[in-house]
Amino acid sequence: MSSMNITQIVASILALMIAIIGHEIMHGLVAHKYGDDTAKNAGRLSINPLVHIDPVGTIILPALLFFSGAPFMFGWAKPVPIDIRTVLRNGGYNAAIAVSLAGITYNFFLAIVASFIFPYFNIQGSFIGYLLYTLVVYNVVLGFFNLYPIPPLDGAHALEFFSKKMGWDSIAELLNKMERYGMIILIIFLATPLSDIFFYPAIYVIDILLN
Repeated sequence: MSSMNITQIVASILALMIAIIGHEIMHGLVAHKYGDDTAKNAGRLSINPLVHIDPVGTIILPALLFFSGAPFMFGWAKPVPIDIRTVLRNGGYNAAIAVSLAGITYNFFLAIVASFIFPYFNIQGSFIGYLLYTLVVYNVVLGFFNLYPIPPLDGAHALEFFSKKMGWDSIAELLNKMERYGMIILIIFLATPLSDIFFYPAIYVIDILLN
């Protein structure tokens, strides 16, 4: 990261913002489809980045990764408020699953679209080329990260609602009990050599999309 020029830095920041802010907005949009106006009333369906900034996930963590020379930036936006009870009342467990997976679906879709456009631009010295490249990388990483069934990630919420739908109460209860240990589990995966395994699926898909 330290060798990046200003064009690449701006493209990286823009790609990260598009990935994490769009991810959160999609949760709110799908919830709104099922009658939950919580995010809309809070002004969180806006593309204005200022309303989505999380001090740690949007500023501190990406800055630390950048200045430490990490191979890619990572972060998150402030979670969009959702009244899942309204979603469940209007659409049942399928609606709750759709809300949970909305951000991940957005990330994967955007990565695929960017990967189709990317070959038409030269990444060297091209703002658009580098923006498309980082859109693929950040969206795939964010999508797979959130897909893991570890509370409080989206994958855990989707699995919990799916388990309740199927009557697998023991799995839903296990996920609820894991909630208090979720951040510890994530830190173990991210701050140890296990991170290589944790991010392997994302790296594999990125190689396919870009090559």
